[in-house]
Amino acid sequence: MENRKKRVCPVEMAGSLDNRLRRWVQNPKKILGPYIKEGMTVLDLGCGPGFFSLEMALLVGKSGRVIATDLQKGMLQKVKNKIEGTELEERITLHQCEADKIGLSNSIDFVLAFYMLHEVSNQEALFKEIGSNLKPTGQMLIVEPPFHVSTSVFQKMIEKAQNAGFTLSERPKVLMSKSAVLKKS
Repeated sequence: MENRKKRVCPVEMAGSLDNRLRRWVQNPKKILGPYIKEGMTVLDLGCGPGFFSLEMALLVGKSGRVIATDLQKGMLQKVKNKIEGTELEERITLHQCEADKIGLSNSIDFVLAFYMLHEVSNQEALFKEIGSNLKPTGQMLIVEPPFHVSTSVFQKMIEKAQNAGFTLSERPKVLMSKSAVLKKS
């Protein structure tokens, strides 16, 4: 059971992560608009096929930067295929992370961890690494699926983040999800 919980969504299922129905139910602009401003450097952690990355690139504008990171080369290739030859190609940096480390030295304004934190085995280490990259005024939005993550497990995630130096800022409503905005303490 533990291994099943930590299983990473395979590249073959990328289509189910980026479709018209999901865009209607979980509108990236509506979800991210309150947090991402022009000129920011933002991190899409576990970006998958780029469902949120592209909207993030529009929100940060020409002076901003999106770092789309994923464990799987195939997911990053899907993002690359979407942005190749567009103005978004200049705004999105693709980065393959490792299973236990993001491996960035950038200073980040905002981090999105959408439906991926439950796949991480050492969440405390992840929160500490994010904290070291996040600017003092930076924020992190965590969104988890209720069908994989119970309320008690989600609360434990928040506690792990708090132990790593974050404070709970708000609990925005994201349809069919558990969510929290964290700030550095």
